[in-house]
Amino acid sequence: MGGNDDFWVFGYGSLVWNPGFDYLERRSARLAGFHRSLCVRSHVHRGTPERPGLVFGLDRGGSCVGMAYRVAGRDHEAVMAYLRARELVTHVYRERAVSIRLTGGGSVHAVTYVVDRGHPQYGGKIAAEDAARIVMTAHGRSGPNVEYVTNALTEIHALGLRDPWLETVAAHLKR
Repeated sequence: MGGNDDFWVFGYGSLVWNPGFDYLERRSARLAGFHRSLCVRSHVHRGTPERPGLVFGLDRGGSCVGMAYRVAGRDHEAVMAYLRARELVTHVYRERAVSIRLTGGGSVHAVTYVVDRGHPQYGGKIAAEDAARIVMTAHGRSGPNVEYVTNALTEIHALGLRDPWLETVAAHLKR
């Protein structure tokens, strides 16, 4: 990836509804071997060190449908700098090149960010009620944690997908 060739970025959380960079094409895609999980304790974007929020990470196992963006090769340096500044703030994610299957056919390599299970911000599997309690009170540089979770669920539904665990978290948020 790089040079003058177009490249792909795979988003599974806020990049689905708010990529923040220019792209040539946007398509839903599936990544095998990882699933979307509200498993990262956010100290910056959706919480603080004193009151961390929860954001998504790609965690081992299963598969994840997200959004793939084809970016012009001429924008490689600027887009990668933007993504690294956004995703690697506390280094809870590791940048990876992965193979994704585009909806409608075809596979491409894409840049994405996978959770580092050894990082102190990795929260692991959290009960839906506990996750909702954390999300309700957290607010970070990018806004309220509730907004992040509800936007994510809206976009997941727009892709025609269900996420029963996240839907349970959202139901607790409405109470």
